[in-house]
Amino acid sequence: MIETIRRLLQENGRLHTPIDNLSDSADLYSAGLTPFAAIRTMLAIEEAFDVEFPVNMLRRQSFSSVNAIVACLNELKLSVAARQAA
Repeated sequence: MIETIRRLLQENGRLHTPIDNLSDSADLYSAGLTPFAAIRTMLAIEEAFDVEFPVNMLRRQSFSSVNAIVACLNELKLSVAARQAA
């Protein structure tokens, strides 16, 4: 999952710092992620992982780092699993 997120950030994030030079906890906005690039990245992530970010996740903190994106995706997976089990 992390490798895919990093690839999508490299392709869509328009970062000033190469993603390979950033840790998973690095602030992506400090590395050059703009709100527009965050949206492009979010759409790419939705397509790659077949998920849809709900409105409550459409905030700056959700895309502030690779770890934050992973946390959102894990939360989405749990939500989907809970719905399927119900």
